[in-house]
Amino acid sequence: MSHVVTLIADRAATTLAIPLLARVREALGGGAVHVLSPGEAADILCAVPPDVAAVTAALDGAAVDAIATRARGRRKGLLVADMDSTIVTSETLDELAAFAGLKEKIAAITKRSMNGEIDFAEALRLRVSMLRGLKLEALEQTWARTRLTPGARELVATMHAHNATTALVSGGFTFFTGRVAGMLGFHHHRANVLLDDGTQLTGAVAEPILDRDAKLATLRELAAARGLRMAATMAVGDGANDLAMLREAGLGIAFHAKPIVAREARARVDHAGLRALLFAQGYHLSQIVSA
Repeated sequence: MSHVVTLIADRAATTLAIPLLARVREALGGGAVHVLSPGEAADILCAVPPDVAAVTAALDGAAVDAIATRARGRRKGLLVADMDSTIVTSETLDELAAFAGLKEKIAAITKRSMNGEIDFAEALRLRVSMLRGLKLEALEQTWARTRLTPGARELVATMHAHNATTALVSGGFTFFTGRVAGMLGFHHHRANVLLDDGTQLTGAVAEPILDRDAKLATLRELAAARGLRMAATMAVGDGANDLAMLREAGLGIAFHAKPIVAREARARVDHAGLRALLFAQGYHLSQIVSA
């Protein structure tokens, strides 16, 4: 069998029941079903590239994600991950803006930027300029409120256990990526640098801005450093500035993504947590490392 469709349920909302698996298998004309995690994830083997529309119809609105991959080379040697609304649940700049009383105003700009409606670098400079004079204590307070996305620890720990390189690459700020990378064990982290005068933000960000081109460049650079073909890489993100790396990665996954990203990405996770990225690579529950 040359292809695989992996079904992953949102465990908080539904169970991947046997009748649903059977219905999707029948719609695909698929082969054997391999359960990866009972009630949560399973592979359906296919002899030909799967009909995505048929899978969607068979799922009939269930809170289940379906990711199609080739059967060979599923496990990736490099993971490049976005941070905000991907590895962590929030947009850290928006949360930081709350301490300046500007959360709603800045979040509206963030939304437009992440959906590709305005230039990312321009939007970042504008939002940061609005935070001029904000005391540095607000950064620590924002960090105290930041939460990891379910499955983030397991994703990074499991890929490390299988000799993959991991990188956190964000259009956000090194203040946060450094902490998240340290907490989860990412090998690399890259982001933008907020400028301050020792007590408060200056309203500027260091140039050049880390944008979509820089994310793609990081994917290419780290793949080359490991001697990996692009087919052996994975990228995950949710915003328009992630699209370039999602398109080029061997497996690019739009995670609970903005509409433009969800429409254009080859693979999507709309319901489950980050464990879905492990199941999409064929990892069995028994192989997932609990960090």
